Amino acid sequence: MDNAPRPQSLMLTFLGDQVLGRGVCVYSGSVIEVFARAGVGEHATRSTLTRMVGRGLLLRRREGRRTYFGLTERSEAILRDGEQRIWKGGAVNRDWDGTWSLLGFSLPESWQRRRHDLRSQLTWAGFGPLFSGLWIAPGEVDVSGIVAELGLAAHVKVFRARADIGMDIAEMINDTWDLAELADDYRAFDDAWRPLRERPGASGKPPEDALALRLRLSTEWLQVIRSDPRLPVQHLPADWPAAPAEETFRAVHARLDAPAREAARRVLETVPAEA
Repeated sequence: MDNAPRPQSLMLTFLGDQVLGRGVCVYSGSVIEVFARAGVGEHATRSTLTRMVGRGLLLRRREGRRTYFGLTERSEAILRDGEQRIWKGGAVNRDWDGTWSLLGFSLPESWQRRRHDLRSQLTWAGFGPLFSGLWIAPGEVDVSGIVAELGLAAHVKVFRARADIGMDIAEMINDTWDLAELADDYRAFDDAWRPLRERPGASGKPPEDALALRLRLSTEWLQVIRSDPRLPVQHLPADWPAAPAEETFRAVHARLDAPAREAARRVLETVPAEA
């Protein structure tokens, strides 16, 4: 797993933690200060904010000589989805009802960018390539929003299915998803953050750095679960590492919560979002 999240990934985590659901816009200088403590320079932070405005993920507003940034409908939807994945869905699927979602697509060869976008969004939604143009995900997955956003309704077909009796589901899962890579990501996350779980004072960081540390923690965790389709645990290896990694994430997040909140109170300057 890459231990250096991209600035935009950090930014989305920051917005989810500090802006989502609060009806505020945050001062750019506050963002720069937090990101500097997370190891991101001022130029990279400003460039990220500007690009996200251009992509419709942030709105910019001026108050005197200061610039503030708030959420758009698009970024709010992305952040709500991430919030659901982290805090409600969880990393371990113990409730699978035996159903699968099957999605078939056929796109013209010249649509390489749209094909890439579709595959990326399907991966985030929990799908894996069963065959070249046939993708599969556990449970009932609603992809109507993805298909509509990409304008591919005429090129995509979706079905619900159950495996025949006698089919080796574990083998199918192993053929469709790279379980070894995903397991390595979970173990790498656990190895990196477990010391802070076991020795909460080990970081020796001041409260302001607790905010940056929690920002990196949540971003790295989301990177891991972003590539996890939440496969049914009964068909995964007995030593599947998702549960212990998730326990580490939740324990470290809880330990950082109070100092991070105190840091946010001191460091972040916000103004009410416009109605």
